[in-house]
Amino acid sequence: MRFLGPQISHYCQISNQQAMTENSSSSIAPLLLRNILTSAFIFADKPFIILAEKYKLLENIRYFLISAFLFFLRLLPSLFPSLNPSNKKGEITPFYSAATVNGSAESGISRALTQVLSIVNDIPVSSRKYEVVRSLAERLINENLLEGNETLREVNCVALSSAFTRTLSQLESAMVAEEDGGARDGGDYVSKLTRGLRAIRYYGDVMWQRGRARNQMGQFGCSAEKLAAELLWLAQKMEACGCADEAVYMWASASHVACLALSAEPRLQGSLVKVSAFLFKQSREIGKDAEDEEEHLRRTNMNMLMSWLPLLCRASNGTDTPVLSISERAELERILEQIIGTLEQEEEQEKVLSLWLHHFTYCPSSDWPNLHDCYTRWCTASRKLLLH
Repeated sequence: MRFLGPQISHYCQISNQQAMTENSSSSIAPLLLRNILTSAFIFADKPFIILAEKYKLLENIRYFLISAFLFFLRLLPSLFPSLNPSNKKGEITPFYSAATVNGSAESGISRALTQVLSIVNDIPVSSRKYEVVRSLAERLINENLLEGNETLREVNCVALSSAFTRTLSQLESAMVAEEDGGARDGGDYVSKLTRGLRAIRYYGDVMWQRGRARNQMGQFGCSAEKLAAELLWLAQKMEACGCADEAVYMWASASHVACLALSAEPRLQGSLVKVSAFLFKQSREIGKDAEDEEEHLRRTNMNMLMSWLPLLCRASNGTDTPVLSISERAELERILEQIIGTLEQEEEQEKVLSLWLHHFTYCPSSDWPNLHDCYTRWCTASRKLLLH
C-alpha cells in the first residue's frame, strides 16, 4: 500500500471506462466527484508516507484509511446509479455478465455456466462438493461444444474468459497475502488488523458487484496453488473452445504475478510453470494462423518471454520430481526458440536472451531451458548485421 496513487488511479480508470461505455451524460457528475476526491486523497497521502515509514502505528492507521477510502469508492456506484452498468429497470446483473452473444441478450445457459465456474473458483478443493461442481462445469462446456453451434461456443468462450480473468486476479491477491504473511512478524495486533482490512475489502467488493452474494470462502479462502491449478484447467478448456488467445494475452500481461512467482513456494512455482508451458505452446499455435495480427502477437510473445522466462529457469525441477518430463522440456525449448525467432532481430531478441542468460547462469539448481544454440545464432546474426 505504499504507492497509493497508481492503485487508486487504476481503479478509477477501469470504473470510468465502464461508466463511459453507457454513453449517458448523467454519469459525468459522479465521475467528476470521484476523480476530485481521489486526487485530493492522493495529495493528502503524500506527506503521510514519510511519517508512516518511521512509525509502525501510523503505518497501520494509514493502511486502514486507504482501505476505507477504497471501500468508499466501491460504494459510489450504489450511491449513484448512473455509475452502474446495470439494466434500466434496475435488476441486478451477474458479476461476470456475457451481456451479448452474437447480438442477442444473455441466455440462461450463459448465466448457468458463469455461475458454476464462479463456484468452482470459490469453493475449497477440500470440500466434497468441489468435484461435483467441477464435473458439472465440464459437462456444460462439453455439451455446448457437441452441439456444433457457434453461439454456444461463444457462450463457452465468454464464460471461460471471465473465469480466467477472475482466477488470475484472485491468484495475485493470494500470492500477495502469502508474501505479506511471510514477511511480517505475525503480532496479534497486526494480524487482527489485517483480517479486518481484508474483511472491509471483501464486503466492498460485494457492494461494488451490485449485491451479488458471494461465499466468504472465496477471494481469500483458496490457496494460490489451487488457483494456479484451476488456471491451467481453464486454459485447457479455452483451447478446446478456440479462445486460447485470450488466455495467452492475459498471462502475458500478468507481470506482477510472474514477479511474485520467483519467491513463491516450490509447489506453487511448479503449477505456474505448467501454466506457462501450456500457454507458450498455445502462443506458438496462434502464430501459425495470425498473419493479419503479427504485430499484436509479437508484442504478446515479448511480454510472455520477459515475464515468465525467469520462472522457467528457476522452477523446473520441482520438489520431488521434475515439473515437466524430458520430452515436454525438449518440446518447450523448441517452442521458445521459435517464438524468440519471431521477435525483432536486434533489440527484442537481445533483451530476451540477455534475460535468459542471467537467470540461467545464476540458478545453480536448474540447467533448463537451454537456449544456448538460440543465443549463438543471435550473436552470429548480430555480428553479420554490424559488418554489413
